[in-house]
Amino acid sequence: MIFDHINYLAVLVAAVVTFAIGALWYSLLFGKAWMKAHGYTPEKLEEMKAGMGKAYALSFVCYLVMAFVLAVLIYWTGTATAMGGLHLGALCWLGFAATIGLTANLYSDKPLSTYLIDAAYQLVYLMAMGAILGAWQ
Repeated sequence: MIFDHINYLAVLVAAVVTFAIGALWYSLLFGKAWMKAHGYTPEKLEEMKAGMGKAYALSFVCYLVMAFVLAVLIYWTGTATAMGGLHLGALCWLGFAATIGLTANLYSDKPLSTYLIDAAYQLVYLMAMGAILGAWQ
């Protein structure tokens, strides 16, 4: 089969770790700054809580897909070490996540700080994902 080389348990763990990093990032580390940058009021936050279950579930599915694709790239590029995966995660961030996010921010009415908080999170989790997947081939 074409994806026999994928360690699906590593993909699952990488997605769970990414979700956990996000929980810390947007609560303890940068939650208040992120909410302020978006201009969210306490009323808006309460309103948003209603759809959080669906948002969390879909985010987790996205992290699974991302981890799977990163695992494929690690295999195809021969970077199956923790450091190789970390570097590939950073490169994917620079080439795709950072550029797509910045372009979207340029055409939004959100301050640059919203992009910086989100982009830094993406860099951290892509590097963590890459290190897990590279080490655990």
